[in-house]
Amino acid sequence: MLDAPFDPGEELTRFSTAAAGSGGIVSFTGLVRAQAKGSAVRSLFLQAYSPMTERGIEQAAQEARRRWALTALSIIHRTGSMAPGEPIVFVATAAAHRRAAFEAADFLMDYLKTEAVFWKKEVTEAGDQWIEPRPEDYRDAARWAGPQES
Repeated sequence: MLDAPFDPGEELTRFSTAAAGSGGIVSFTGLVRAQAKGSAVRSLFLQAYSPMTERGIEQAAQEARRRWALTALSIIHRTGSMAPGEPIVFVATAAAHRRAAFEAADFLMDYLKTEAVFWKKEVTEAGDQWIEPRPEDYRDAARWAGPQES
């Protein structure tokens, strides 16, 4: 986890170098939204209890490595205050074959969205609001409930 901005392009370049020889790389960068429920977002604030949050993210990474034959994996998640357009999260996976890289990245994002221990507060023109995962986030994550391998 980082409490300072990061450059997703630099992270992808670094990851691509580390994953040289892989058949494919998949990456996802999440950004702070400019609008929330019809109101302009002024900032997003994320808090985490680092030992618990980092342990959970590492367990999710281990599970991704167990399920898919990955050659490399990277997860970066911001904490602190962020402005609209700033990167919040970067996930990259590499594998010999594209399907494993896509599925592993999707699995990791579903974990981060629904299970990772973060407290998120949007500061908008309409007021502050705490953000919880949406029902569709939990439906997406439910796809991974059973054992899978590729």
